[in-house]
Amino acid sequence: MSTPFVHLHVHSEYSLLDGACRTGDLTKTAKKMGMSAVALTDHGNLFGAIEFIKNCKKADIKPIIGCETYVAPGSRLERKTPSGKDPASHLILLAKDPDGYHSLLKLISSAHLEGFYYKPRIDFELLATHARGLICSSACIAGEIPSLALMGKEAQAESLALRYAELFGKDGFYLELQDHGIPEQKKANKALVEIARRTGIGLVCTNDMHYLLKEDAEAHDVLLCIGTNRKRDEPGRMRFHGPEFYMKSPQEMAGLFAEVPEALASTLKIAEICGDLKITYPGPLLPDYVIPEGFSSADDYLRHLAHEGLKRRYPVVTDEIRARCEYELDIIIEMKFTGYFLIVWDFISWAKDHDIPVGPG
Repeated sequence: MSTPFVHLHVHSEYSLLDGACRTGDLTKTAKKMGMSAVALTDHGNLFGAIEFIKNCKKADIKPIIGCETYVAPGSRLERKTPSGKDPASHLILLAKDPDGYHSLLKLISSAHLEGFYYKPRIDFELLATHARGLICSSACIAGEIPSLALMGKEAQAESLALRYAELFGKDGFYLELQDHGIPEQKKANKALVEIARRTGIGLVCTNDMHYLLKEDAEAHDVLLCIGTNRKRDEPGRMRFHGPEFYMKSPQEMAGLFAEVPEALASTLKIAEICGDLKITYPGPLLPDYVIPEGFSSADDYLRHLAHEGLKRRYPVVTDEIRARCEYELDIIIEMKFTGYFLIVWDFISWAKDHDIPVGPG
């Protein structure tokens, strides 16, 4: 019997000092709960993507690579916050195919290189350029659409939702519902459901998971204190509302969102749309080393350099020394590390010729 729910808003230990869940534990638990897939949406980065995919493969579960991005209130290139606005709002992006994965890579790289202002930020212009292959949802109440709804600006929230729906197309944008017992979430959910009814935009429910088990809430709170340099008994510090940010079972999620079954069904729909992403691992990608004239190959040149080095280091090159050198050269060449050794030799030699100290590493 298939599960009625898939987690699509998940933070691992790679949401640094904010997530308290290892990817291996995440994938094993999702499998035990009967889920066919699970997403990873760490804050502003894809650090855990490769490890996550490998652990999904071990658990025989489909990986969905995503990110909870930070969106600048204006241009990502502006290093300031407009009056009355947050420095960045949240937005969930999920890769549905290899194109989407590459879109995520471009977006997150640009967020760090161009948009970094307290957080790695994207903006609508960048998103419009790299929207191919992505599914988007409005995120938690720190997202711009639910934030507008909470401020009573439902017309603006609806207008922005329609803008995202136009960018990502049918089945590409969803209004995200969450319920951790927070009053603001219930208020936002009501407004989002009304917007969905008026516009036809899809609804999806998530649990904004930051730790694996309910009893991990205290450890996660300690982690937040470390990340924000605060003490647990300090008033006014950043803290999560209650112990509800764990990996809830499909049955728990179905109970929370019984009145909007389409939001539960959307999690399965999205998981089905997202292909079983496979990333090739080509191994070391090294530039071709340009060898001097008179040598037939890079291997030949490496052997020449090694034997010249023996002459400088030993008064007499014995058969034993020569055999050891050939043995090690054979291993390097067989492992296809010739280019690497020549490149490192090149810059180390240049440093020595220019009186620049080099270490043993």
